[in-house]
Amino acid sequence: MEKSAYSVIVLLWMAMAHCWGQQTSSLAVRSEGQGALTAQNLYVQLSSVGLDRARIYRIRDASFNRAAFHITLDDGTIAFTEDVAGHVTGAIFEGDGEVLLVPPNNVERSSMALFTKSAILEERFVTAFFRFNDDTFSELQPFLRGAENGDDFLAQWNPALKRFAEGDALRLFMTFSRLLSVTSGSTSPVDTRLDPDDHFLHARMQGRKLGIFDIYNDSQAPEQVWAGRLELQEGISFYNVWTSFSLSRQEKNQDAVASITGEEGKAGSIEITDFKIRSEVKPPTTLSSTAILHLEVKQGGARAVLFELSRFLQVKSVEADGHAVEFINNPALEGTQLARRGNDTVAVIFPAPLRTGEKLDLKVTYAGEVLSEAGGGLLYVGARGTWYPNRGLAMSNYDVEFKYPAGWTLVATGKRVAASGDMTSTPPAKIERWVSERPIPLAGFNLGKYSRVTTKAGDVSVETYAAAGVERNFPKPPTSQEHEPGAGRFPNIGVHDATPAPTQTAEAVGERAANAVDTFARDFGPYPYASLSLTQMPGPVSQGWPGLIFLSSWAFLNNSEKSALHMDEIDRVLSDLVVVHETAHEWWGDLLGWSRYRDQWWVEALANYSSLMLLEKEDPTKFRSVMDRLRDNLLVKNKDGEPLMDAGPVTLGTRLFSSKFPAGYEAISYGRGTWLFHMLRYMMLEAEIQAGSKAKGSTEEPFVRALKVLRERYQGKSISTRDLLRTFEEQLPRSAWYEGKNSLDWFYEGWVNGTSIPKFELQNLKYLDKPGVTVLSGIIVQKSAPKELVTFVPLYVVKNGKPTLVGRVFAEGPETPFRINIPLGARKVVMDAEGTILARAH
Repeated sequence: MEKSAYSVIVLLWMAMAHCWGQQTSSLAVRSEGQGALTAQNLYVQLSSVGLDRARIYRIRDASFNRAAFHITLDDGTIAFTEDVAGHVTGAIFEGDGEVLLVPPNNVERSSMALFTKSAILEERFVTAFFRFNDDTFSELQPFLRGAENGDDFLAQWNPALKRFAEGDALRLFMTFSRLLSVTSGSTSPVDTRLDPDDHFLHARMQGRKLGIFDIYNDSQAPEQVWAGRLELQEGISFYNVWTSFSLSRQEKNQDAVASITGEEGKAGSIEITDFKIRSEVKPPTTLSSTAILHLEVKQGGARAVLFELSRFLQVKSVEADGHAVEFINNPALEGTQLARRGNDTVAVIFPAPLRTGEKLDLKVTYAGEVLSEAGGGLLYVGARGTWYPNRGLAMSNYDVEFKYPAGWTLVATGKRVAASGDMTSTPPAKIERWVSERPIPLAGFNLGKYSRVTTKAGDVSVETYAAAGVERNFPKPPTSQEHEPGAGRFPNIGVHDATPAPTQTAEAVGERAANAVDTFARDFGPYPYASLSLTQMPGPVSQGWPGLIFLSSWAFLNNSEKSALHMDEIDRVLSDLVVVHETAHEWWGDLLGWSRYRDQWWVEALANYSSLMLLEKEDPTKFRSVMDRLRDNLLVKNKDGEPLMDAGPVTLGTRLFSSKFPAGYEAISYGRGTWLFHMLRYMMLEAEIQAGSKAKGSTEEPFVRALKVLRERYQGKSISTRDLLRTFEEQLPRSAWYEGKNSLDWFYEGWVNGTSIPKFELQNLKYLDKPGVTVLSGIIVQKSAPKELVTFVPLYVVKNGKPTLVGRVFAEGPETPFRINIPLGARKVVMDAEGTILARAH
């Protein structure tokens, strides 16, 4: 390769390193005491390691396997890094190589093909950066020979390596933290052996066709293999995950925060049973807090534990049972899901390895400019990042106290148990304490200059907090009269010149929420908390937290304001449903959570469908129009002519958010997910109606019965999609058993884990009149669908313009012959007259 080509590659790699990190300027490490190997010097070494002049070699015909991928280094130069803690942890290769990665199933192969145009990753590469914690260096020894011009190679690649090293430093730190010196006074011995089950390899390659991309093998992650690339598009960073998968069905270490694939940290080996947080809020921007976390060690051996915290907050000190301990602030990599959540990672290093069954209190003191003032008396936590150190959505008890200036109103999760004032403060301050009524997955608060309106839902108090105006950057009318409907829940529209006044509509908003609480309590079981608070929040996004809803200013628009907007009728309906959707999250998302990122869809989809079930009772026509909009959004094509539905199935979770489909996550998780519940509900209901056991419209239809069981069985827990479907199977009428089995596996494989929107046709219909009955035979054709797709298709007889259900047929693949009995003399039969299947309209 010519020198000019080398220079281009180096520049590309330097640019990628700049996008991925910039950690050096914001690196924060604190240490207490002295030792042979401290967390401070270990982390600094790992994040700034350079190449070793004595380890530059020629390499030929070398290959090695890692889990599901195979790497070949045919011919080139390779240089390894200096030792860190006695280990070689990286290398740079330049020459001719190849990588082969074969995804294990159709979903992952389709995802790979979406980004690379091939179902498998088979790519020649000219350079590769490797970072590892295993025996890669010794494994390659037989293929190494002396190299010339080592100084030139070192000068060319060492600056790039030092930048790239930052990205994997924390992951390697977790491996080598077992070698840290024990703090003076500890009686626990140091285990100098590394965990034999801890294997990590990250390779960043310059492909001949695909450009720069990454592949990973991490034995400690929930999904051990993944590949992808950072993309910058119109100033927005996306980390496109090409594929990600587990090597076995066995659950792996849930401690790992696989932020690239969207996996959040779980309780894993450490459980936080209680949070005690004391915070002072100084509008408009500052939050200062001390959080005491009560930890219970479920599995010992770790020296370091990871937490998430907003990128706008900096940790000042950490104590474990009253003794100062080391910690590291590690910025999230740009474009990853951790960064998109607005969080960075904090590693806390304990003075000795944690022991199984050990209980301790961790005290974290931190502060920062985490609040933003949006005008109109509205504040919000910047980027909605986590305002206290946590380890993902695990159930815990919360005791939170806030000190904040008088003249503001603060509303938080939990129940207000104490309130007082501090007149010695300048300005005078309020002090309030909020305590959770039961373990909840997360805690939050909102602060504003609100007025309060109270409504009731039975014994539940619904309090709505609204400001006199909206945020200063609330959208103004568009210059064009054209309007393109938004793809999700929140319409992309402008606002009339008249400034909205949320306080004037607060009562109506509260009544909508109270009505939802009443309805959902009947259908799903009692409301989980004593009260519900709705607080106005700037921006287009709303969020439902336990007992507290952050409600976008958009939700407070009145009818006259909406009539002045460039909104179509469906956008208006969707804006009205926001408060109902977020109220449904009190059950689905707060009382019950999702297990992993592949299961997050059901929480959003079920909350959405719960709101639409209420709309269906009130206005079936509007309900059908909304469902049609959700379907049509999935067929909208991107700039490359690819329909949005091709972004992937609902089970890809946050991976659906990509540079190809920026609206993919919302449209598929909310839209397709809503349709999945609609299909499931009517499939169960109509099968039961055919059996004659229940009347249509009963609140005790099988779908609702299943939701009640779901709530009772799993409240306070996180569940998977499989858990969800198993609960529905218990209420599945026998006539809806595919191949005589009480299983929804066919529905999962074809519809939940699928992407298609088929088109159905009836062909070769024949009517044979017999005594008292007509026998109908024909063929159901499924088009635009994989050959394995199974659909439970309803058939209707139409008489005097009115359709009547006569049965359902399992359509299997492209063509399915069928034969059913219909009323004598009937001659007009149609499929899916009520629109209960996600199918193309044309």
